[in-house]
Amino acid sequence: GKLCIKGWNAHAFIHHQDRLTKPLVRRDGRFIEVGWDEALELVAKRLTAIKEKDGPDAIGVLSSAKATNEENYLLQKFTRAVLGTNNIDHCARL
Repeated sequence: GKLCIKGWNAHAFIHHQDRLTKPLVRRDGRFIEVGWDEALELVAKRLTAIKEKDGPDAIGVLSSAKATNEENYLLQKFTRAVLGTNNIDHCARL
């Protein structure tokens, strides 16, 4: 069979030269490369601070149509179980 337009072009984003492959953190108005542990710790601290200050429904998550079904499933489980919100959506047309 033939591939749809998404399937035909899906490989392009994986090897694109502009794709981010390492975590970046903004410091002094510039993005600097950091390790995964530092980046994840920063995200966890900021999400926790938002939950404590404004409640879990102040957080929203947007999933990608380029992610697999399994990745999208895990993201919605994380959003609901860890972040404590049902504010998750995606756009399968992208």
